[in-house]
Amino acid sequence: MRPDDHGVERGYDMELHRNRGGLVLPLACVIGGGVLLALPGENALLRRLVAAGAVLLGGGVLVGLLRPFRFVIGADGLTVRRPGLRRTIPWAQVAALALDQPPARNGLPSPPRLLLVPAPGALGDLPVDGRHPVDGRAAVELLDLGRVRERPAEVAAALTRHAGDRFVDTLGAAPAEDRSGDRHRTP
Repeated sequence: MRPDDHGVERGYDMELHRNRGGLVLPLACVIGGGVLLALPGENALLRRLVAAGAVLLGGGVLVGLLRPFRFVIGADGLTVRRPGLRRTIPWAQVAALALDQPPARNGLPSPPRLLLVPAPGALGDLPVDGRHPVDGRAAVELLDLGRVRERPAEVAAALTRHAGDRFVDTLGAAPAEDRSGDRHRTP
């Protein structure tokens, strides 16, 4: 165990935190739609339909963004709690991990992602949705780093400490102090 900033022992090395920047637009839709629904007026059917649509759409996005999330890198393995995956994955069940940059989508760069290649016979129930960037083995996308506040270099450092030679960083993430302008910077 390692003491945190307050001297409290914790049983993990790094816990990642969800990036909450995406909450503003859906919250504005819910509030704006609610205000439009509350306004009186004649012939307001179209306005009420648009307002109800904004509340439903914004509310649906908010529910998705507020779903439980936990990603911990520790000596015992990875603890993952996100939509579609909720478990602790011991290091013995991990054949390989890769920090990878997927190809650009619609001309826009994609955020880095963390891919897991399960050990033979382990984690057979996980959906294969990627390929290891070095050897092409079937992999599971564990984490989209665009959705967390921590920088790729910080995640790579924690994975290097615990996963050892199972981990490959195809980004070549620079040390955290060299990437101070990175959009994943922790406030």
